[in-house]
Amino acid sequence: MKILLTGSSGRIGRAIFGALAGANEVVGLDRSPFATTRVIADVTDRRALERAVQGVDAVIHTAALHAPHVGLVPDAVFQQINVEATANLLQLAREAGVQRFVLTSTTALYGHAVVSGGCRWIDEDTEPLPRTIYHRTKLQAEAAAEAAASAAFTVRVLRMARCFPEPPDRMAMFRLHRGIDARDVASAHAALLHDEGAPFQRYLACAPTPFRREDCLQLAADPRQVLARRAPQLLAEFERRGWPLPLSIDRVYDSSRMRAALGWQPRFGPEDVLQQYAAGSIEVLPRAEWIRDRVAE
Repeated sequence: MKILLTGSSGRIGRAIFGALAGANEVVGLDRSPFATTRVIADVTDRRALERAVQGVDAVIHTAALHAPHVGLVPDAVFQQINVEATANLLQLAREAGVQRFVLTSTTALYGHAVVSGGCRWIDEDTEPLPRTIYHRTKLQAEAAAEAAASAAFTVRVLRMARCFPEPPDRMAMFRLHRGIDARDVASAHAALLHDEGAPFQRYLACAPTPFRREDCLQLAADPRQVLARRAPQLLAEFERRGWPLPLSIDRVYDSSRMRAALGWQPRFGPEDVLQQYAAGSIEVLPRAEWIRDRVAE
């Protein structure tokens, strides 16, 4: 399969490239040079996109502005990159005879659906309530993708959970209920390339949670008691290391629909975060206490 991958120089783009390049021809497109990028171009360059989609079987579109750009980049630029460029790429891909389009989206767009002081169980049926221009433009991009889908041009949207380097205690805890490893993000994209069925499908991808819907009330008020029942080994590890526990857990993402429909199985849970931390992986940031100690020295 020949695949056009936008955002191929980024962290998630590189992970997807690594998961797919062994068995497919992956053409990376990004404005920043990298070993995973063949076409140096901006996603707003319509002519470059028109050339890039020729002879392609599938498009994976990860290129976008993200949460860190909010407040630094004008809203109009968010609209141009996240919405207009996506709509252009959808149109050009359809016209070129591309058969499959996968749009990388985010669980961040649930926004105000997560209520302060409570805990919300979130899946594909939860209504997004965006807070920022980032959330709003990703939701608009999803709408454009859904509108473009047809029997001859199948479209999949992947709402990926929190996935960026953080300190180990934070990352490991998030991996229980709202996080995902970049390698699992990559395998989820690979699974969507072969998803049969309706012209349009939307999936949420996160690490599998040990929590249950009935835990939500207690997760909001006393997560330690739930951790003792559902994740005792991780709780023991936190206590052994003297790491603080969250006072409240406000959401649980549920990716069971994608796992059931596609047989996709995320592989990397909180124990892998601890292993990466021990190995000094750049995927896990130093803890704040360690940084303060080194500065004090």
